[in-house]
Amino acid sequence: MTGWTADRIPDQHGRIAVVTGANSGLGLVTATELARHGAHVVLAVRNTDAGEEAARRIGGDVEVRELDLASLGSVRAFAAGLAADHPAIDLLVNNAGVVLLGPRRTSVDGFELQLGTNMLGHFALTGLLLDKLAAAREPRVVSLSSITHKNAHLDFDDLMFERDYRAAAAYGRSKLATTVFGVELDRRLRAAGSPIVSTLAHPGLTHTNLTPRAWEHRGRFGQLIAWVGLLATQSVEQGALPQLRAATEPGLRGGQFFGPSVLWETRGPVTAARLSREAADPAVGKQLWAAAEELTGISYL
Repeated sequence: MTGWTADRIPDQHGRIAVVTGANSGLGLVTATELARHGAHVVLAVRNTDAGEEAARRIGGDVEVRELDLASLGSVRAFAAGLAADHPAIDLLVNNAGVVLLGPRRTSVDGFELQLGTNMLGHFALTGLLLDKLAAAREPRVVSLSSITHKNAHLDFDDLMFERDYRAAAAYGRSKLATTVFGVELDRRLRAAGSPIVSTLAHPGLTHTNLTPRAWEHRGRFGQLIAWVGLLATQSVEQGALPQLRAATEPGLRGGQFFGPSVLWETRGPVTAARLSREAADPAVGKQLWAAAEELTGISYL
């Protein structure tokens, strides 16, 4: 494959980068490349033992901090500790996510777990770190979308999917919400005259550990489904390139969105990706933002 590669990442020395979910999959590749190019990388992980193992694999200038995006208390504690130790943060990669195809589950705060982790946790984290991001020279926030957002719809009368729950649809809804958040964040940052740039990326169909975990509830049959599904995926190294480009390419405008270029954005070299109509709708962005502020108790911009 040709096109944009990690070798085009500019020197990152002197930059502080936070990557959520950095102990495996896309987050591990992203953290590795940022560290390889000189950044001080904060591995924001739920399992610190796994984070320490990832840090040993990555090498370079990295640190491990505990963050459970399914707990607003954990998000607040993480943000407070990070802010106390770092006067400015240059890059926040909102990478972490869960895919749960079993019964409906909730976070400790009562949110549907996929929406709570994938979007609301990152919404809260971004808000709590906004001042530290604004203090950096060329700050950037990257939101990780998914091609599943294109077929999803946000039901604001049942945002937590308490009626007629369908796990796959709930996942798509969570990634649509994440995408809407990244786009609305850009609108609000621009309106506020903020130096922070909000970009987005999605990995297409990529081989990560999320797919096997998603089918754990189906036992051996689930293992078979996951194995067949993984045959259609591209490597995690290729899948991480859109978010690495969104995180590091100089001169990007807020709102730029990257993904794979081949087979309906499922694989291949990095290119500009397309938002769904709902993801790009300012009215949806405004409504989701208001809901997220109310649910998390964190207001900004």
